[in-house]
Amino acid sequence: MASPKIILIKESTSELKSLLKSSIPLIAIRIRCLLEIKKHEQGISKRELADILGVNHNSIQSWRSLYLQGGIDAITSHNKVGHKPNIISYEDHLKIEKKLKDPKNGLRGYVELQNWIEKELGQSIKYNTLLKYSMRHFGSSVKVARKSHVNKDMNKVDAFKKTSVKSVKK
Repeated sequence: MASPKIILIKESTSELKSLLKSSIPLIAIRIRCLLEIKKHEQGISKRELADILGVNHNSIQSWRSLYLQGGIDAITSHNKVGHKPNIISYEDHLKIEKKLKDPKNGLRGYVELQNWIEKELGQSIKYNTLLKYSMRHFGSSVKVARKSHVNKDMNKVDAFKKTSVKSVKK
């Protein structure tokens, strides 16, 4: 078995601990790795270190290489970005909501909604994106029957309810 790799950590323990307190969880585990390496000055294998920290030994290997190549700056930086910006603005969202809730001029499906958005709002949106957006924000679903007919006359419904014979009590 190979002897453990000895890495000289330039930063002091107090410096690493202060970095640990102010870092996000993604970076904190990397700093904890450096602290463990600093504790074991005689060297520690990547597998032992992985067991202590509860991560994969390949992660330890890549973090050690990062530190050796770029120092603490390489360890504390990451290439992760935040969420993608919304492709539908708030104003367009309100227009789509109004169109979906209009019982007289209902849409038959997401393709029709997609065409309406392209025509009215001048925006080209992929079908699956529009489908997921509609489901998430408006609670819509594919091919669901309406509760009642859109052209139903409510006055006639009330008149029917008044004149209908009530069912016999059981």
